[in-house]
Amino acid sequence: MPSRSRVVVAMSGGVDSSVAAALLKQQGYDVIGMMLRLWSEPGKADSNRCCTPDAMAQARRVAARLGIPFYAIDAQQIFREIVVGYFIEGYAQGITPNPCLACNRYIRWEYLLNHALALGADYLVTGHYVRLSNDTDGRIQLLRAVDRQKDQSYVLHVLTQAQLEHALFPIGDFTKPQVRQLAESLGLAVASRPDSQDLCFLAGDDYREFLLRNSPGIASPGMIQTRSGERLGEHRGLPFYTIGQRKGLGIAHTQPLYVLEKNIPQNTLIVGTEDELGSSELMVEKANWVRGEPPPGPFRAQVKIRYKARDAWAQVNPLSANKIQIHSEEPLRDITPGQAAVIYDDDICLGGGII
Repeated sequence: MPSRSRVVVAMSGGVDSSVAAALLKQQGYDVIGMMLRLWSEPGKADSNRCCTPDAMAQARRVAARLGIPFYAIDAQQIFREIVVGYFIEGYAQGITPNPCLACNRYIRWEYLLNHALALGADYLVTGHYVRLSNDTDGRIQLLRAVDRQKDQSYVLHVLTQAQLEHALFPIGDFTKPQVRQLAESLGLAVASRPDSQDLCFLAGDDYREFLLRNSPGIASPGMIQTRSGERLGEHRGLPFYTIGQRKGLGIAHTQPLYVLEKNIPQNTLIVGTEDELGSSELMVEKANWVRGEPPPGPFRAQVKIRYKARDAWAQVNPLSANKIQIHSEEPLRDITPGQAAVIYDDDICLGGGII
């Protein structure tokens, strides 16, 4: 580390980013804390999981405890336009979007990184559970965290070499219990603060209610039917359903039925039995390869089709820099348009894209 390298730590008031800041302070970095003030629906600012007034106060207390400067950055407008817009537009198009991907790509690792660089920082630091290394060519590799249960490489597969050159992830070598122990030993009041689970801007609400409030014309009732054309009932609007869903269909049948697909042009929800669910084939678009270019293919790798999904072995065929064909070695139940398929070589996150 060069003498007194400057880093900006993206703080949230939670234990992970707080420990990340403390560790780098101990290592002699010139640490600045920075927190984004994100968009919330009117009257719900106290419920946004990422930046409530309480979370902001907690982050300020941690910064004061560590003796580092702290700044709050207003990102409400750009967050509303990019992340919330991505979320609403995705459902309007009949997919199930993952707004955390857009947030990490455009808000944390573009908007916030640019603020960090403008302050003369060498690195942007986050409390994500991932690790970095260099390959034999000197390019930066994104690795899964030591704590596989907390690993967040799935949502960071969108990062580029240019962004990773300015990235540090201090807690990727620790388990979550170890991070909490570190926070306690450092006297940080956030040591036992619970993790946030839901999408921050939903403020604990059901996403369907959020969509209806913020895009009233997004859902139109339509027919529920089987692939053979048997009509079984009426759905409330395609955005309210996701692939693999069983509960809440509102139809009676002799066998349990699951959502198989959405027919957008005909506004029809296609359902079927469990043995009809799943496929071995999927196409991925808007791909990002962490190395900057796709590996020569086809090649065998592990693929995750959701953040909490288990790895599945598959043949991966990069058709172009932005498009990937994936053939799983076993049928995957919940291939969901709009979610990410992320590709791994053991611990190395190679990249991924949108299903």
